Amino acid sequence: MAVALVLTLTAFDHADNEPDAPVGAAPVANPYEDARRAGAQALLDSWATAVRTGDTDALPALFDAQAERGFLDAEIRRANNAAGVPFGEFAYDIGSEPETPVPTSTADELGASDLWAPTVYLRYSIAGADAQSTRKPVALLLARRGDEWKLVGDSGVTGSDRETWRGPWDFGPVMTRRVDGEEGRPSFVLGPASQAQMIDLLAGELADAVSHVTDVWGQDWSRRAVVMVAGSQEEFSSLVGSDHSGVDIAAVAVSDAVDRRSRTASGQRIVFSPESVGRLTDLTRVSVLRHELTHVAARPATEDGSPMWMLEGYADYAGYRGIEAEFGQLAPTLAAEVARVGAPTALPVDRDFRAGGDTARRAYESAWSIATFVAAEYGEDRLGALYRDLARGPVPEAELDRRIQGVLGVGTADLVHDWGVWVKEQLS
Repeated sequence: MAVALVLTLTAFDHADNEPDAPVGAAPVANPYEDARRAGAQALLDSWATAVRTGDTDALPALFDAQAERGFLDAEIRRANNAAGVPFGEFAYDIGSEPETPVPTSTADELGASDLWAPTVYLRYSIAGADAQSTRKPVALLLARRGDEWKLVGDSGVTGSDRETWRGPWDFGPVMTRRVDGEEGRPSFVLGPASQAQMIDLLAGELADAVSHVTDVWGQDWSRRAVVMVAGSQEEFSSLVGSDHSGVDIAAVAVSDAVDRRSRTASGQRIVFSPESVGRLTDLTRVSVLRHELTHVAARPATEDGSPMWMLEGYADYAGYRGIEAEFGQLAPTLAAEVARVGAPTALPVDRDFRAGGDTARRAYESAWSIATFVAAEYGEDRLGALYRDLARGPVPEAELDRRIQGVLGVGTADLVHDWGVWVKEQLS
């Protein structure tokens, strides 16, 4: 049975988080702005409550008579779609960044006493699974008529690049499967009814996958997860970012910011592409789930720019650990390269993981084989220690050699040589 490594990715997304206020900055009192913010926030609170509770009868009164065509209908559908989602929080916040200027033409067309396009964030969490809420941008336009603020649109203002984030409930009714893990720690699988088969399969495998990753990484993580299955390419791109179409990858792990003090990360999600149900076998589906869960577990200890051969190799090691398969079955592209030109002589470079095609496959397979070699030669604990030491951000070549030496007792050149010899032995 051929069991090739399946391409997956991890993405560290910071764009949706409001920046911290400058140290020492103090707000300047402004009665007009305070009243404006208070009135708009009251509207946002009513909007959030109506959507979260499914009170569609309350929604029409919140919308301006000249609201964007279809905006109210979309919100009614959204409230109904989200009925089965166990939100811990679902609220809208006005951010501290400068507002977006509203074009004069828009103001003239609407004829309101005030128009405002503040920075707004949807703050939501899944009850029991999220240690803290995630924040997503909303490109909102509000109108005041008399003393009342109303919703006008969420498609952005002309001249602004701010966009509204769309969640699963924006694309259709959401199915939810709760999975109870050890110590009653809940995880969830969410997605559309069209992906019911995949949702049920993942829900049936999630508890074991969490336990498996804990065996590899240790208990120093939340030991729970939110898994989403996209029903379309549009939904997948919305959930993981436009850089990932879902055509070449089965799943992506995404997150927002990491709180280094509490060692937690907000917005951690594992998102399966709409094509994954037809692309993954029973075995590769489990390995991909484990791989992405490893990224979730390791995220608080992982900095952007760390060597991808370590990040992806370790996750693939966890994904395929314990699976009985020949080396050449798990790494066919690498095996073919070794047969053609001999053993590898260098570590994979970051750009190869993003190159697509055989280049990316060879990079992932090489990274997996490095991690597997280190675990076999030095032990799984030292593999974990090497990950933690190399996942602290970009590592210059000289520093890389020092860190590898510190954990394994050999430098980069010796590691690469010994790995190459081991790979040849696995294929002989």
